[in-house]
Amino acid sequence: MDEMQAASSDDLLRRLAKDRNKRMQKRGQEPERLSFDLCTDGGSLMTAPPEYVFVQKPLTQFSFVKPTCKALPLKDSPPRTQRSRDATNGIDARPPKVTPLYHRIDIKEDNGWNISWMPQDDLKIAVGMLLEALYLRLKHMQASQQRFPQTTTRCLSTVMHGKEMKAEQQPVFSEYPEDVKAAFDEDITDVPSLNCTIGMREGVLQMFEAGMEESLEVPELEPTLLKAYLKDMDFLLKIIQNGPVKTYCSRRLKILSAKFELHQLTNHLAEMVELKVDGERDFQSVCKVDTHIHAAAAMTQNELLDIMCKTYEHDGGIKVYKDSSGQELDLRELYHKLHLNPQKIRLDTLDVHVDRDTFDRFDNFGKKYNPLGRSELRQVYLYTDNLIQGRYFADLIKGVAANYQQRVGKCFTELRISVRGTSLDEWSRLADWFVEQEVYSPHIRWVVQLPRHFQDRNLHSFGSLLENFFRPILEATVNPGDRSHRNLHLLLKYVTGFDSVADESPEEKVFLAEAPPPEKWLNKEDPPYSYYIYYMYTNIAVINYWRRKRNMNTFVLRPHSGEAGHFTHLLDAFLTSDNISHGINLTKNPVIQYLYYLAQIPIAMSPISNNSLFMEYDRNPFYEFFQKGLLVSLSTDDPLIFHTTNDPLMEEYAMASHFWKLTPCDMCEIASNSVRQSGLSHKEKQLYLGLRYQEEGIDGNELNLSNVAPIRAAYRHETLSHELYVLKTAHLN
Repeated sequence: MDEMQAASSDDLLRRLAKDRNKRMQKRGQEPERLSFDLCTDGGSLMTAPPEYVFVQKPLTQFSFVKPTCKALPLKDSPPRTQRSRDATNGIDARPPKVTPLYHRIDIKEDNGWNISWMPQDDLKIAVGMLLEALYLRLKHMQASQQRFPQTTTRCLSTVMHGKEMKAEQQPVFSEYPEDVKAAFDEDITDVPSLNCTIGMREGVLQMFEAGMEESLEVPELEPTLLKAYLKDMDFLLKIIQNGPVKTYCSRRLKILSAKFELHQLTNHLAEMVELKVDGERDFQSVCKVDTHIHAAAAMTQNELLDIMCKTYEHDGGIKVYKDSSGQELDLRELYHKLHLNPQKIRLDTLDVHVDRDTFDRFDNFGKKYNPLGRSELRQVYLYTDNLIQGRYFADLIKGVAANYQQRVGKCFTELRISVRGTSLDEWSRLADWFVEQEVYSPHIRWVVQLPRHFQDRNLHSFGSLLENFFRPILEATVNPGDRSHRNLHLLLKYVTGFDSVADESPEEKVFLAEAPPPEKWLNKEDPPYSYYIYYMYTNIAVINYWRRKRNMNTFVLRPHSGEAGHFTHLLDAFLTSDNISHGINLTKNPVIQYLYYLAQIPIAMSPISNNSLFMEYDRNPFYEFFQKGLLVSLSTDDPLIFHTTNDPLMEEYAMASHFWKLTPCDMCEIASNSVRQSGLSHKEKQLYLGLRYQEEGIDGNELNLSNVAPIRAAYRHETLSHELYVLKTAHLN
């Protein structure tokens, strides 16, 4: 029976493809549309009550036609041909692609008012506040040289008159060299140094000319100043509590979800035809990036157990651990002291996998990083700085890189590794480990995370922590040729961003203007989340300014946000961060969720991880966000702790595919999102997504590389453009 159904399905696809090829010769037809009239009684879009009048035209035409009217009604937009040529600086001068024919879901006379049924005065105020919030993010992203979508930028330029709109500056990520060792052995002593000194005032890095007491003024960084930031945050806190804004955003989000369901009902077969007839790839062979994974748990349980057994057998006499009394122990002595025999350890006794005791217990989860519950083994196998210079940990990371290299299709990972800010030489020790242990691979990029555990550090003030974390980076930027900065300069080439990580659930104080500056934060309690995020953001902005001046790669802020705790953490990330990890708390406030959609803020989600810590899998909002058009990707978080197979990233995709019944086009769209939000270089993204990947809609989608149907790319772009158009018309009328 299944074979007959498969055969009939293939026959149908062949007939549709044949019909489609015939109609491709007939250009200039107006696209068919699925439309419905909305009556004044409202009602659910999906239940289709009698008040909705559906007018459906036959789903038989799959030809590519030039539409007679623009799907993106932003009149001030430059012509698409010009945008296509400008985006790639002449690399790809082909004309823009023709918009595919598919059933478009239109709500007639959708101007915001007749859908939300809000008084026009309330509507005008609500959309004005939303546009102002988007402008605030644009301003902060430009100041810190992070990303903001072109579509939203163009909309803001037509309505925010009198507001400064700078030319968009994308982050600069380093391209991985073909010969890594040769690149690492290059002589950089001739790189000129800046005749400047570095200091820190009120928690922010400052540059001083030699012999001068006044810091160099940088007008581009004015939006990052504390007073301006707190003013902008106060505005955002007001709009998320505004009744009309909440009503408007909630209803627009429901419309987005319903539109996607109708889109799949009416265009699923057409997307399949595009993939099967014109596509040259499948999900296995498209490029994928694990955008959120911690290096200390990046390996599988089998890999960790294997290296424990091998090192016990071959390196038993090597000194690997220094106990509290200062005595150095070799590996056999350490295992004997712990009453352990690695040859008798099994995966169950390794005790690194999550269980029921970790749900809503982040403290129990943290203990899973200790093999067999022993912190001594964690220090030996999962630390970069120990008696063996992190050799075992380096071997584990090299194994992770080898696994990515062997997989079908191009796979990359962005490993997150901690710098705790305990001393100024912590960065140099990490860089020495990176270079001397040769922990580099074209399949790995690095994100450095600052754990939010100030209370656990023996530091004079929070300002000392910030200085220990950020000052060495700026010193390596100013004087990369100094031999003491050589390894750090090389490491920073392959660092794409910074993360702030810890349990978000504890109650915390509000970050107000009255809060003491970092130099005067002397108490041993942790500052609030927003305090950490702001000072990370403003220091990254300073570093990016000077690194771009020196033609070096720049960094983005990619914090954990919205995994637990108060949803206002997501507002801090909205103003400061290029992208976030988790974001499941976006369901708690429709205004923040809608803003994340309009600003297309990338979100690296980990449903399997969430299932063990804060939210059961069936309640995870990943698919809900995907339907609405938020820029989501799938990531593993901690394969050692959460996953059971030897391919954790594929396990994450397979679980999501089975649970939410994802189509091949869905899977490839999620994979494409992961590449777009990653820290791969511009040339690498061109290689795996197409020369025009920065373009909008179908122009930025190369079917033969991404395996995302042009119909899907057109739908996503036109839907976002329509939401912005509704905001624009409601604001101007």
